[in-house]
Amino acid sequence: DPIFCSLLEVADDPGGAGLFDIELTNLESAKQEYVRNTAILVTTLTDDAGATVQITDLAPRFKHYGRLFRPTILVRRVVPLAGSPRLRIRVRPRSDYGATPMTQIHGSNHIRYTSSTLALRLTTDAPISYLAEEVPFVLEGPINLILGPDERITAPIAATTREYFELTRDYWFEWTRYLSVPFEWQDAVIRAAIVLKLCSFEETGAIVASPTTSIPEAPNSGRTWDYRYCWLRDAYFVVQALNQLGATLTMEDFLHYIINIAALGKDRRLRPVYAIVPGIPLPEREIGSLLGYRGMGPVRVGNLAERQVQNDTYGSVILAAAQMFFDRRLPRMGDGAMFARLEELGQQAAVLAFEPDASLWEFRGRMRVHTFSSAMCWAACDRLAKIAGILGLSERVSHWRTEANRIRATILDKAWDSEQNTFVESLGGKDVDASLLLLQEIGFVAASDPRFLGTIAAVEKRLRNG
Repeated sequence: DPIFCSLLEVADDPGGAGLFDIELTNLESAKQEYVRNTAILVTTLTDDAGATVQITDLAPRFKHYGRLFRPTILVRRVVPLAGSPRLRIRVRPRSDYGATPMTQIHGSNHIRYTSSTLALRLTTDAPISYLAEEVPFVLEGPINLILGPDERITAPIAATTREYFELTRDYWFEWTRYLSVPFEWQDAVIRAAIVLKLCSFEETGAIVASPTTSIPEAPNSGRTWDYRYCWLRDAYFVVQALNQLGATLTMEDFLHYIINIAALGKDRRLRPVYAIVPGIPLPEREIGSLLGYRGMGPVRVGNLAERQVQNDTYGSVILAAAQMFFDRRLPRMGDGAMFARLEELGQQAAVLAFEPDASLWEFRGRMRVHTFSSAMCWAACDRLAKIAGILGLSERVSHWRTEANRIRATILDKAWDSEQNTFVESLGGKDVDASLLLLQEIGFVAASDPRFLGTIAAVEKRLRNG
């Protein structure tokens, strides 16, 4: 339930509900950038007379008493850089997906915001009356705003803000320092790595596909899905990307998440998507109190993909876990117990390799035996054979190699179209899709294989835009 939901337009107040806004009078220009190698955001606003204000936003994150301190807090520091900027601060949190304004209670140096389920406190050294009445005022010196749980801040707020900034900046500097990043495209790779890191919910190890819901895939398309959950396939891609940069802790946390998911069901069938806390159902519903981004609804909560059959997920999980058995840098290596858990998922992959599913594209109302899903089931068996070899389990090597060879032979027979010189998206089908480009990535075919080169050409011819 987002307290700041103005991106999705509150139905009873489209112009200004569900926001935490710092508005410069007579705004002329705006610029935003991150503090280098961090997730700290700096916004610079300039008015038509040249008066300039700088806003620094951060979520605190740093080591404290041997633990990672990551409270649910938003810190904003507002500093005048030139002239006499005149600004207005609006804090209008909502609850119940925008349906209900939160009640304000004013203190001497804070404002409390309460609903039936939540209590927040904004602690600040800005004039409380200006904030409460949303009246513009001239910013003569720095002000600080800390929004978080309804708890007192006993230290001076300016010192607390400065400490949070410095420690959070140092945390991100340290995290990026140890990334294995090539010299080419460093800025882009580091920024992408930080974004992926921010998608990890470390309490459980879940990795969300996105922090948003209901942003349209295309204008007025109605394809406005809720992505604030953990798709096992997406999580594998995140883990793979961060592993390549040497940031392996996300993988370790994700495996703990998988272990808890595997414990949920006796049949070992995996769903494609789970809540960030495993076991919470995701029924899909539409929210009438929000109009949608630029009015393009519907706004959805939950996701029906939870009910779909997507058989590639078994390969995603086992591929994500495989590095635990090969990477000597890890403090805890994969062992026989973990292999036994993965084998249970591998058995499902072997059984379901040629069962119809909705595919990674999550088709609603259409089931086929999709090539990518079958290939990921092959990858599950292939990696289990390799892991068994590392563990010295010759009988299990033979078992999983036999299963992998069986699946691969069928895919090569049924999913290869010699007339079109390409792999096709489903066994016996005629279409191509972009997931076929991953066949080399997962090791199903070599990059130099003429069949893969033909597939690249077919995807370029049919699907490339521009």
